Formats: sequence, structure tokens, C-alpha cells
Amino acid sequence: MNAVTWVACGLSATGFALGAGLWRARRRYVVVTVEGASMAPTLADGDRVLVRRRRIGQVRRGDVIVLEPPLDPSAPYQPGPPASDGRHWNIKRAAALPGDPLPAGVAGQDGLERVPAGAVVVFGDNPDSIDSRHRGLFPADHILGVALRKLNGPAGSGGLTTEADR
Repeated sequence: MNAVTWVACGLSATGFALGAGLWRARRRYVVVTVEGASMAPTLADGDRVLVRRRRIGQVRRGDVIVLEPPLDPSAPYQPGPPASDGRHWNIKRAAALPGDPLPAGVAGQDGLERVPAGAVVVFGDNPDSIDSRHRGLFPADHILGVALRKLNGPAGSGGLTTEADR
């Protein structure tokens, strides 16, 4: 092989490796823009957040999570279909996970002592947030992932803490 062929092969391999790396990163991470004040003061309207895709077993109490709201906000929790990217996403803090004691004030859950399997309790940091206090339990299979950090704002302000970090 001559030098031109080696260079062409090297560039092709590098391009393929970069493409595969970008594809893998897009499958693991998503950037979400916050709309509204439900997570104020932690997150403000317009903040951009890096989210790592996670399932309920990888979520910790206190994590800021992105999830799809229940399909029927007036109905009590029923397991539903997995979230789809074509729907509206919420960003809230995971307050209680399956098996945890049910926090006071969760709508429509009279008599329930623990969060059932397949459900999660979420609260916005803003007390006026529309969350489990108004909508009850959220389906755990609607979780997109855990917010890792803000991508905008002052340098060093990007980390989002969990209950374990406090």
C-alpha cells in the first residue's frame, strides 16, 4: 500500500470511531432545557441540564430526575406504558422510591404506607410545583434519567446534589 492509501484508511477508521463514540454518548446522555420554576431555586427557567439515562434501580432518593408525567393526572397511579420521546418531560426531585415510606401529602394515596413497586414520589424544589402532592405517584418506568449537572450558569455551579451528598 502507498502512503495515500494508509492515510485514507486511517482517516476512515478515525471517522468510524468518532461516529461510534458519538452514537454511544447520545444513547447514554441527553441535554434537557428547563421550562418553568418547579425546581427553583436549584434550576431556573432556561437552564440546560445534562441527563444520564437511568432506570428506577439506578435512581437514589434526592436525585433530580427527568420523567414523563402520568398519562391521566387526575387518576390514581396505574402502571403505564414506557415513556416516549414525543411527550412532555418533567424535571423533579425523587422524594421516595419503591419500598420507601410514603411521604405525607402525596395525593390520592390514603391508607398506603409505602411506595409500591413501579412507582416513584417526586417533588419540585419550589413548593408551588405540580408534583406528587397534586398528581400522586408517578410511574417509575417513565423515568428518562438523572440530571447530573447544569450546563450553563457561573463556573462551578453545575453540580446537582442528592440526599446522600447533603
